[in-house]
Amino acid sequence: MSITGLSRRQLSYWRKTGLLVPTCRTSGGHARYSFLDLLALKTAKRLIDAGVSVQRLRKSLTALLAFLPGCRVPLSELSLVVTGDVILVLHGESAFEALTGQEWILPVASLERQVAQLQPQPQQGSLFAEAEFAEPADRDRGVA
Repeated sequence: MSITGLSRRQLSYWRKTGLLVPTCRTSGGHARYSFLDLLALKTAKRLIDAGVSVQRLRKSLTALLAFLPGCRVPLSELSLVVTGDVILVLHGESAFEALTGQEWILPVASLERQVAQLQPQPQQGSLFAEAEFAEPADRDRGVA
């Protein structure tokens, strides 16, 4: 299938094993994929290309459906990030690991504000403050 980058064989295998089942079927039994189905298929393909095994993807989807019962199609409704052996799920303002549900919370904006408050503020008119705003070529020549 040119839209998803998956072969007919992969699609057939995923349908038969229940990994990703199309939303609709024709009266003749042929699969018809909705837009959300296509998003899910494309996401699954990207995860597999990133090194996630089909078995791990299957386990992650099962876990996500259990953690988030209101989520019907996790691969098209959630943002997923693969970092090494971990699949992070971004949902609302939270982030958690897909298989275990363990939350990964790092309030970056809050941390940045805390760091900024701890750093000494340059005094207006000081050499340090003026050097910060000097052009890189001026700094190299020692001009502030």
